[in-house]
Amino acid sequence: MKKDIVLRHEVKSNERRTPLTPVGASILIKDGFNVYIESSPTRIFKDSEYEAVGCKMVEMGFWRTCPSDYLIFGLKELPIEDFPIEHSHIYFAHIFKGQEGYENVYKRYEDGGGELFDLEFLTDEKGRRICAYGYWAGYVGAATALLEYYQEKGLKQLRDFDSKEDLINKINSLAENKEKPKVLIIGALGRCGTGARDLLAAVNLDSTNWDQEETKKGGPFKEIIGHDIFINAALIFSKIPPFINKDLILNNESKLKVISDVSCDPNSELNPIPIYEEITSWENPTVEAVGGIKIIAVDNLPSVLPRESSEDFAEQLFPHFLEYIKKEELPLPFQNAKKSFLKSKP
Repeated sequence: MKKDIVLRHEVKSNERRTPLTPVGASILIKDGFNVYIESSPTRIFKDSEYEAVGCKMVEMGFWRTCPSDYLIFGLKELPIEDFPIEHSHIYFAHIFKGQEGYENVYKRYEDGGGELFDLEFLTDEKGRRICAYGYWAGYVGAATALLEYYQEKGLKQLRDFDSKEDLINKINSLAENKEKPKVLIIGALGRCGTGARDLLAAVNLDSTNWDQEETKKGGPFKEIIGHDIFINAALIFSKIPPFINKDLILNNESKLKVISDVSCDPNSELNPIPIYEEITSWENPTVEAVGGIKIIAVDNLPSVLPRESSEDFAEQLFPHFLEYIKKEELPLPFQNAKKSFLKSKP
């Protein structure tokens, strides 16, 4: 049993989400767990909301010096540092596809004897993820594509919205008296694709929806450049022919203006859109690629709607998290995450 749990402050820029809400924390405390919350000026839930349910508030960085048997709970990557990691951690590490810097992360865990249970690899007996932000990534990915498409000067920067209704109202106000774009989604039947389709429906837009059946022949796909907007919502675990490449764009007449790469793996060999090389940011959310195409490749899109996405994700994760901290034996999703970590070791 893990008696002491630390929710750490997120150091990633513009990250306001959290995997543990005050509601979840209150349940843990009633069950006899000690819940430490690192103070955060950016987290969507205020410190006072956690304090009100009995959490112990601590300063940022508390996890670095707390006892090694404390469980450290977070969302996105740890800061780039060198000291050995002794604790058990739960978060999205983004190291399993050979991303830049992954060797150093593995070395830190090996040197310190700590464990990583990556949220992306908590899976059930059928290999399906037990919790994901995918729906909201797709939802916001479609929204940001429209914000870029409709605005005369493009999407200059991202900001978070208090609710999805506020986001929809913003898009509708920009779309007034403008021509509707033709949109293609690849991965349309998954979580991300469903979110993208729901956002488009909320602003009265249709889409061309592709999934495994439509892409099984292998790319590049000329159909993509016949659309104004391409939303990549495909989850890819092995190398495949690219969906689109520079030759396809340069050697054909293209109407494509915006790509929203929700899957966002530009620095991985698995990237199916090899026409750009770097993740974009909230401050500079687009990069111009061949043919003048604007690409959005922000890797924490759900934080544009931090409250809805946090509540949804935390609700999915909580029963499995509770089982993990209560039992001596690892529940199956955590066994699978541990195997994935060891399997990907360099």
